[in-house]
Amino acid sequence: MPIPREGITLDPEKLTPPTRAPRLAWWLATGFGSGYLKPAPGTWGSLAGLGAWLLLVASLRGASGAFATGTLLAAPVVLTLVAVWASDRVVKETGQKDPSFIVADEWAGIWFALTPLLFTITVQPQPLSLWVARLVAPFMLFRLFDIWKPGVVDRAQHLPGGWGVVMDDVLAGLLAALIVWPLDRWLGAQSLLHPALWGA
Repeated sequence: MPIPREGITLDPEKLTPPTRAPRLAWWLATGFGSGYLKPAPGTWGSLAGLGAWLLLVASLRGASGAFATGTLLAAPVVLTLVAVWASDRVVKETGQKDPSFIVADEWAGIWFALTPLLFTITVQPQPLSLWVARLVAPFMLFRLFDIWKPGVVDRAQHLPGGWGVVMDDVLAGLLAALIVWPLDRWLGAQSLLHPALWGA
């Protein structure tokens, strides 16, 4: 029987049900479940993305320099495209613009923020405290820009579908990377000039 709604008659047989996202899309969009952690799922998702990036770097230690570098440079771009696809499918199913449990965008953003580390790693042995500082800096800067959302970062949220979910975080990661590049080089120089400060 047709359903009357505010002067419009809707036929249930002609209504289109919400598009169900594949299970893979849900796993990817939620950062393999890290988006369900509370509180601050975006922070947990960023930490999970950082851990995944470290695992990727470790898995390429035995590869040739050119292959490893090329893979690590391409990885954030590929991850962005995957995140857009997965996020788009999930938001279409849920009807929510940018639900907090979607953290694939944080994964993509933190990977861009970490990319400058590939070019500032030195051959000298580095104390653990320095490595911690080098990882904390891009993480904190990315979270700052992701939460603050200055200018173009905020406007990117208005893009349609998965692009609006992901691109603000990607831009936040790129802004963080612009600061991480000189900051990481400075940290490396300080570790050589003042090794005692780093426990070396």
